[in-house]
Amino acid sequence: MKNLQRGVMASRRWITLACVMLLMASVSYAQHGEMWLEYAGVQGPGKGKTVVLISGDDEYRSEEGMPMLAKILSTHHGFDTKVLFAIDPEKKEIIPNYKSNIPGLHFLADADLVIMLVRFRELPDDQMKFIDDYVQAGKPIIGLRTSTHAFNYSKDNQSKYRKYHWMANEPGWQKGFGKQILGETWVAHHGHHAVEGTRAMIDGVSHSSKHPILRGVKDIWVASDVYTVNGLGDDAEVLIHGAVTKGMTADTPINWEKALMPVAWIQSYTSEAGNTGKVFTSTMGASVDLESADLRKLIVNAAYWCLNMSHHITEDTKVDYVGAYNPTMFGFDNWRRGMKVADFK
Repeated sequence: MKNLQRGVMASRRWITLACVMLLMASVSYAQHGEMWLEYAGVQGPGKGKTVVLISGDDEYRSEEGMPMLAKILSTHHGFDTKVLFAIDPEKKEIIPNYKSNIPGLHFLADADLVIMLVRFRELPDDQMKFIDDYVQAGKPIIGLRTSTHAFNYSKDNQSKYRKYHWMANEPGWQKGFGKQILGETWVAHHGHHAVEGTRAMIDGVSHSSKHPILRGVKDIWVASDVYTVNGLGDDAEVLIHGAVTKGMTADTPINWEKALMPVAWIQSYTSEAGNTGKVFTSTMGASVDLESADLRKLIVNAAYWCLNMSHHITEDTKVDYVGAYNPTMFGFDNWRRGMKVADFK
């Protein structure tokens, strides 16, 4: 009987210990959940691969667009996704103009693909290290809108990652991450910002001669204006040129007085470590831009291409919203106050 009682007591202790460990794990997960989002892949060709989506801009509401894209990639295509945000470490809130903190960048160590919409960040070295390691490994990158000028270091910041600055002068890194990795840095607004939109000029050639990223992409109009792009290298292949529209609705005519500009292109980069990575860049991508189903399709197709999975791209790539999506119009200082990461679950 005593042996039985001892066994029961031991079992209870183990059960109690197990419960405590589960509770600790739950608390740890909850703490992490305040800093970033994680979506497990359901079914699809992306099963077993991880995509990290980095938001961090103070104008184009990437904190709204990136979770929506992550849900599409996970639910419809099977990718495990993680979404990172600009977080005020004291309030533990998403503050898009908090430029020096994006928790979760350590996930890049195991990421297969990064999708980013970032603007003028000045991250500490312990966070930038993960971005630089990713680049040095030659992994693929999708850069949207302001990612051409993702980093902005102050004059007195002597970080070893200063080469990422959008107007850097370091040998081999002139004009920084935007120019050297994505193909272009910030130049100017070509369209009248917040007055004129962008009409994608998609060639009407046969589908067999189109790039796989364009498969099934027929019509894109977005509210964000055309950027000036005049410094692409010879290795860049422009997939879509953009025309300026005279207004902020899809039915407004094209302003033919303004030249066409590249709005989506592909290229490769070679890191200092000698590794080569694939790149898709688009100057479109604001949260309201992503109401265009064909823009969402363009980005999802680009994800497959970046991962050498173009054979999975179909004419009817599924990009339906997962849950509601009601994006905020772009603009400085108009983000939703008091946002918590959990709000996007």
